[in-house]
Amino acid sequence: MTQTAFDKVKVNKEGNASFEPNPILKGGYFVTGDTRPEEIFITEEWSEEHRMIAEMVTEFCVREIQEPFFSRGRELLVTNKADKEEVLGLLRKAGELGLCGVSVPEQYGGMALDFKGNTLFSKVMANGFSFATTLGAQTSIGSLPIVYYGNEVQKEKYLPGIASGELIAAYALTEPGAGSDANSGKTSATLSSDGRHYLLNGQKIWITNGGFASLFIVFAKIDQDEKLSAFIVERSYEGFSVGPEEKKMGIKGSSTVQIYFDNCKVPVENLLGERQEGFRMALNILNGGRMKAGAGGIGGAQFSLTKAVQYAIERQQFGQPIANFGAVRYKIGDIAMQAFANEAALFRTADYIDRKELELKAAGLPENEAKVKAIREFAVEASIIKVKGSDLACYATDEAIQIYGGMGYAQETGMEMGYRDARITKIYEGTNEVNRLLTVGELTKRAMVTKELDLLSAGKKIPAFLLRQLSPFRSKGGYAAEERIVQGLKHAFLFLSGTAGRKLGKKMIDEQEIVMNLSTILAEAYVAESVLLKVKKLENRAAADPGKLEIQRQMMQLYLYEALAIGRKAALEAVASFSSGNQKRTYALVAKTLLKPYDVNPKEMRRNIAGFIIEKRGYCF
Repeated sequence: MTQTAFDKVKVNKEGNASFEPNPILKGGYFVTGDTRPEEIFITEEWSEEHRMIAEMVTEFCVREIQEPFFSRGRELLVTNKADKEEVLGLLRKAGELGLCGVSVPEQYGGMALDFKGNTLFSKVMANGFSFATTLGAQTSIGSLPIVYYGNEVQKEKYLPGIASGELIAAYALTEPGAGSDANSGKTSATLSSDGRHYLLNGQKIWITNGGFASLFIVFAKIDQDEKLSAFIVERSYEGFSVGPEEKKMGIKGSSTVQIYFDNCKVPVENLLGERQEGFRMALNILNGGRMKAGAGGIGGAQFSLTKAVQYAIERQQFGQPIANFGAVRYKIGDIAMQAFANEAALFRTADYIDRKELELKAAGLPENEAKVKAIREFAVEASIIKVKGSDLACYATDEAIQIYGGMGYAQETGMEMGYRDARITKIYEGTNEVNRLLTVGELTKRAMVTKELDLLSAGKKIPAFLLRQLSPFRSKGGYAAEERIVQGLKHAFLFLSGTAGRKLGKKMIDEQEIVMNLSTILAEAYVAESVLLKVKKLENRAAADPGKLEIQRQMMQLYLYEALAIGRKAALEAVASFSSGNQKRTYALVAKTLLKPYDVNPKEMRRNIAGFIIEKRGYCF
């Protein structure tokens, strides 16, 4: 039995040990419960294996992608046969290193990395520019449906080739009339008269890797089924065709096409999983994909920051490096602070998923079912990570271009490419708007329908917290002020979701602007708590570097300062949107009291953070 240091073990009278379910391993628990620093994972605790994987991926990206780009000044393309061969060559090289099989079990030739390892892989692969999208589809949405839901014959047939890079995988869910509402897709499947094939008819769009993929995970409805089923479709099947490459704003080194089915003959044995299981399968795969998209966004932000810092050190204006100027240091400090905080939330969540999988396997669930349920458990947190990570990617590349000035707009530096590439992250794996709505909707469902979370009891603690906020604050040392901020954000979410819910009732679902206000507060609460817990844990590490730790502490405090301002604005906007008169004034007063100002000097903190990073010539946490 595998065990982590954080999991409780229960021993029965016969002396047999079993895991006792850990309460923090419940999605959304962060809203209602308290977490201790020792209960989270931080990146300083990576195993040697994880560190070696990260180094190998970084070296691959630098050698095979970055150096060729900066020597020729041209990004990867898939516009013609020669360009596609270059991308396929990179896939083959990645396969030789085992990078195409990071999610594939070892018995089929893969690395079988845990979820933390896969998330780390996605973060570091951001160094590979648009090739990260190509390899990401291979290792995630293209292969995981077979890993999780395939039968033994399907796994033995396809997974070794996927792991080696000999088979290129793609995922086909979206249709012209079915995007966020994926189950409304019109692609159909009917059983042939001889019962040996399903005949697929329809069209799929935005298919990553579609221009050269060997096999496709395709979702379609059999006959008049209510829900989708999934099929493994090989490129060579009769009735299957591929459209031309899409002309895109960014990720030009990633193939994106439409695919068509005209009585496409798919052997009945290529039905993946059970009939009508496809929709649930798609949602489960997307939950993991959202984590990885967020990871890529954070990794991309760290890369952009490092390049901008190096340029700012070299670029001279008015007789000194522009890295000395406060306006530039503001940008450097702000990006670093956000990257640090979001990474704390990212790997906190990834570790929860790994530990939840162990807990479920200890309870008797088969491995693949445990993996899927563990990821599904943290759907709320995964959507937060996706939104925050992709927003950060776009913000960081934009500000990096600004630091470069006119050179950032030129192709030769790669900054404008990064800016264009980052923009898609706010759209794929579910748009950020859909993910923001999902966080509140899923949390509400777990409280009101499945009764997994007790938001009502958590809300009953608000009056006592308000009284403490109204009394003169006296610091008891430690992080009392920071803890109040985190708790205030949680209480603000509980208070406003409760009051808005009672006032609007079932109409709440149509008030998307208010729901997104609530999702903003929820996300800030989770990331703020994550970075506070990380710094607390760092302080207890004997090997902590005092100078570095002080900067990490200031990044945490600066993040909480910003989270408080963002949460306060969202709270007051929500109040103004669903209330009026005396009620509006009362609710606004409660929101302001829950989210009292935080007395720090943000200018000095950003300057200190930037100074440390400039000294190290890039992001170093």
